[in-house]
Amino acid sequence: MTVHVKVGGVWKTASAVYNKVGGVWKTASDMPVKIGGVWKTGILASGAFESIATATGNGTATSVTFSSIPSTYKHLQIRFITKSNSGDLYQIQMNGDTASNYARHHLYGNGTTAAAGGGATQSNIWVFGAPVGSSTTYYTVGIIDIHDYASSTKNKTVRAFTGMDANGSGEVDLCSGVWLSTTAVNSVKFMSNGGNLATGTTIALYGI
Repeated sequence: MTVHVKVGGVWKTASAVYNKVGGVWKTASDMPVKIGGVWKTGILASGAFESIATATGNGTATSVTFSSIPSTYKHLQIRFITKSNSGDLYQIQMNGDTASNYARHHLYGNGTTAAAGGGATQSNIWVFGAPVGSSTTYYTVGIIDIHDYASSTKNKTVRAFTGMDANGSGEVDLCSGVWLSTTAVNSVKFMSNGGNLATGTTIALYGI
C-alpha cells in the first residue's frame, strides 16, 4: 500500500514527505538537526529498511544464495537464526567468488575465556566462530552488515555480531571481513562449512 500525505495542497508519497523548517519545506535527507550547538544536514536518513528475500533450511543443503540483488540500497543486512545438522561454523561469499580474495578477523568470548584470530587471502568471510558452532542442538542468531555493497570504487566490508545460548553455556562473536573487489555485490552466499542447514533455519536479506 502506498501512503500519501498532503503538503501545501499537493499529495506526496511517503518517500517524498516534507516537513516545514523555518518556513522552508525540507525532505528527510536535508532537514537540519542541531548537534553540539551546530545545525547539520544529511543526518536524517531518507531511505528505508526493506525485505529483499528470505530463505529457510530443510536439512538437505549446506548453503543458500541470494542472487539478483538490486543496487538501489546503500547497505545490505542479513539476519539469521540457524542450526546445522553437524554443527559447523558459518561463512559468506559474494558474487560467486571462491578465490582467495577475502580477509577476516574474529573475536569471541564465552563468559570465561576470550580469543581472537584472523587471516588474509581467504576464500570466504567467517560470520560465526567455531566453538559454539559445534552444537547441533541449539540455534545460532546473528546480524551481518555489508556496507556500500553497490559501490564500484570500494572494497566491500562486512561485520557480523552473532551468538548462542546453550542452556547454561554459550558464546558471543564479533566478526569482520573484507571482499577485495570493487565490483558491486549482486549475490551473497551464506553457507555452513560442512553440515546441512537444519529445519528451523531462517535467513533473511534486507536493503537499507
